[in-house]
Amino acid sequence: MNPLCGRCNRVVYPTEKVNCLDKYWHKGCFCCEVCKMTLNMKNYKGYDKRPYCNAHYPKTAFTSVADTPENLRLKQQSKMQSQVCYKEEFEKNKGKGFSAVADTPEMQRIKKTQDQISNIRYHEDFEKSKSGGDGRHQPSKTSPAIPSSPGIPSSPAFQAPAASQNFHYEPTPAPVQPVAAAPPPSAGKRYRAVYDYAAADEDEVSFVDGDVIIDVQQIDEGWMYGRVKRTGQQGMLPANYVEAVNE
Repeated sequence: MNPLCGRCNRVVYPTEKVNCLDKYWHKGCFCCEVCKMTLNMKNYKGYDKRPYCNAHYPKTAFTSVADTPENLRLKQQSKMQSQVCYKEEFEKNKGKGFSAVADTPEMQRIKKTQDQISNIRYHEDFEKSKSGGDGRHQPSKTSPAIPSSPGIPSSPAFQAPAASQNFHYEPTPAPVQPVAAAPPPSAGKRYRAVYDYAAADEDEVSFVDGDVIIDVQQIDEGWMYGRVKRTGQQGMLPANYVEAVNE
C-alpha cells in the first residue's frame, strides 16, 4: 500500500516519492512552509518535522530560566566556587608580577621625608634617654635616714648597714650610643648640578643646571649636604641631580 503525502495527504506513488523528515512527500509538495519554494534533499532545513528554506528557517531563541529554589542554590554554589578559585589564584600569585618603582625625584622626596620622620623620632628618644625624661623613676643615690630604734644609738655619723645600702643600690644605666658625627666635607671635591631643583622643605637648597656645589657632605646614597657657590645657600640636595667634577 502506498503512503500518504505529508502535505496534501494524498497517495504518493514510487515515481514521485520523497522520503524525508520521517514522512513521505510529493516532489511538488516538498516545499518551504513560508515561501512555498520547492526544495530538495540538499537545500532544505527541517524544523519540527516541517521543511523550510534557508531564509525562512525559524531562529531558535533562548528560554529564560525561572528562579526556582533549586536554580538559586546552584547559582549560589557556582558563585562560591568562583570566589574560592579567585582566592586560590590570589594567594598563589601574591607578591609576583609587581613592577619596580622608578627612582623619580618625587619618589626621592617621599623617601627623604620618611627618613627625616624616622630620624626625628630617633633623636627625640635619644634626648629623652640622655636627660632622664623617659618616664622611669630614677632612684636616689643617697640612702634614706634609718629611724632610731631601741638599742641603736641615734647619731648623725651612723651609717646604714651594708644590706640596706645594697637594697637601695642604683644600677648603672646602659651606655647610650652617641649619634654618629656628620662626615667631613669632601676636601677639594666639587659637584656640578645637571638638573634644576626647587627645594621642597626648609632644610633643602635650590639650584639650577650648571651650579657648582662645594663643602659637600655625603649623607646616604640618595642625599647629600652642600653649599651652592653661586648663591651661598647651603642645605640638603638630591645626589642624583649632581655629578662630581674632576679637577
